[in-house]
Amino acid sequence: MTLAIRLQHLTVGYDRQAALQQVSGSFESGSLTAVMGPNGAGKTTLLKAICGLLQPSAGRVELEGADRDQIAYLPQRAEIDRSFPISVQDVVGLGHWRHTGAFRPIGRAGAETVARALAQVGLEGSGRRPIGALSAGQFQRVLFARLIVQDCPIVLLDEPFAAVDARTTADLLEIVRAWHRERRTVVVVLHDLTRARADFPETLLLAREVVDWGPTERVLHADNLLRAWGLPDVLADTPAVRLRRSA
Repeated sequence: MTLAIRLQHLTVGYDRQAALQQVSGSFESGSLTAVMGPNGAGKTTLLKAICGLLQPSAGRVELEGADRDQIAYLPQRAEIDRSFPISVQDVVGLGHWRHTGAFRPIGRAGAETVARALAQVGLEGSGRRPIGALSAGQFQRVLFARLIVQDCPIVLLDEPFAAVDARTTADLLEIVRAWHRERRTVVVVLHDLTRARADFPETLLLAREVVDWGPTERVLHADNLLRAWGLPDVLADTPAVRLRRSA
């Protein structure tokens, strides 16, 4: 099945200010893509536009082989209110909404799916804990368990490894790799150049418009990075820039 995301001259703005301008290209079926760029580059805006949470001021998003209810979206943790009194298993159970609706019980089979997802992210037996009692890493594992329950062919992740410990990052990254092996279309906003080079075959480099989009080795070249960030000292410690300076 083809499950591609195609962007046609996509422009999205806030208060008449363009956050994305004329973005065209495709996340191909089964691809694993890092979305990178400086702060304010439009990375989060892009994911929200693909999900339908933001409407383009020009251009369009086309989903080939999927509907928007087949997209699993993980926002930045800062956008999620953890003060609401809800348990871990209830948060993960929300992943069943696209199948059951908001007010129908998930049933025994659904509860078993929730338990398996929690075990997969290393939180077996934690279902009754309140989310407010969790560490940052544990809460991110809960959100990944919810994505597992959603079981969508398209997965969009906004900075999923930010502010979590190395062990949690490694475990969650293995889940992302598993989705890629299953030929899901996965798009991940990242800030870590090293991780992008090591684990993501494709990269979209944004600076409100497309700087480059394609194989990561080509896209994360020093010249492209300097174009995106605009400040040589920002990248002074990256391998590409060190090599260039020593040449």
